[in-house]
Amino acid sequence: MTGIKEVAARAGVSVGTASRALSGNGSVAAGTRQRVLTAAQQLNFVRSYNASSLVTGRSRIIGVIVPSVDRWYFAKVVAGIAEELITVGYDLALYNIFGDRDNQDAVLEDFLMRQRLDAVVPVSLELKPEELTRMLSIRRPVVGIGGPMPGVPTIGMDHFAAGSLATAHLLGLGHERIAHVSGGIDPYRDFKLTDQRQAGFENEMKRAGASVRPEWIIASDFTLQDAYNKARSLLAMPERPTAVFAASDEMAIGVILAARDLGLQVPHDLSVVGIDGHELGETFGLTTIQQFPRQQGQQAARKLLQKLAKKTVPFAEGNETGGNDMPTTGESLPPDSLHELLDTKFVVRNSTAVPRSRARDLERQ
Repeated sequence: MTGIKEVAARAGVSVGTASRALSGNGSVAAGTRQRVLTAAQQLNFVRSYNASSLVTGRSRIIGVIVPSVDRWYFAKVVAGIAEELITVGYDLALYNIFGDRDNQDAVLEDFLMRQRLDAVVPVSLELKPEELTRMLSIRRPVVGIGGPMPGVPTIGMDHFAAGSLATAHLLGLGHERIAHVSGGIDPYRDFKLTDQRQAGFENEMKRAGASVRPEWIIASDFTLQDAYNKARSLLAMPERPTAVFAASDEMAIGVILAARDLGLQVPHDLSVVGIDGHELGETFGLTTIQQFPRQQGQQAARKLLQKLAKKTVPFAEGNETGGNDMPTTGESLPPDSLHELLDTKFVVRNSTAVPRSRARDLERQ
């Protein structure tokens, strides 16, 4: 049976280098790694991860916690993480909590404790300080996706800036009667996301001297259907808005469908802008701010792999921090660490235009 010594000899490297190249741990030049992989393939070498785990204390499993994997954003994030992990031979353990607090408690209190994980990625979760401490008590690297977490590297977008940009676009077209469909009643999401996007909207409206009308702030749940239902009521008001900023593309599409069913033309009677970069946005001609969730997942995975690559000694339960110098339960959490903001892209399509009244004025000139 072929062993790692034979692979190392065929590749012309040391056993240690061959082991690092095959495991993805540690620094190995790309050319050397490929030489080792080629040698392993030629010799039909199959690495025993069970045996390797006994030696290194690592499982080569990354745990990912998501509010609901059947939502577009979360599915894209998970796909990005999986795409990055599979190239270096890591498995993904998915914890789908279905937006249920009991499920979230079970994951934090039980599943993470008994599942031997090398690292954890919480995605868009609103964690209380004690919940965050509990998650970090497994002493493994953690990289979050979404809002900032105390003491944890996180990746996301600038939600306040996105809300401001979307609103500024509508104001720039001449709209003053602008409504906002928020995700305020979604149990799946980090509430900071919704609050920050709405704060960006309100700040830009006030800066422009436009009125923020409470009856035009509609709380939805980030789904197309609920936004459609809420938009039908909004657009049936005696005085309706001429534009809507929705906090997600799916909700924006729900608004467009409601407008069409009520006989309104988009964008002439109603302009609509969203946030996400959903594939259906192109079909509906939706103006949007793309946030590239797949790349967010990839970047989070890269950060974790970099942390794991720096650790050359086996993990020891209760001793190895894995890169997050976190306190044990009962100690105070450290201040917020660096929150990495990834680039977004503003895409203008045909769901936004000057309001009909202004268009008529321009025609007269």
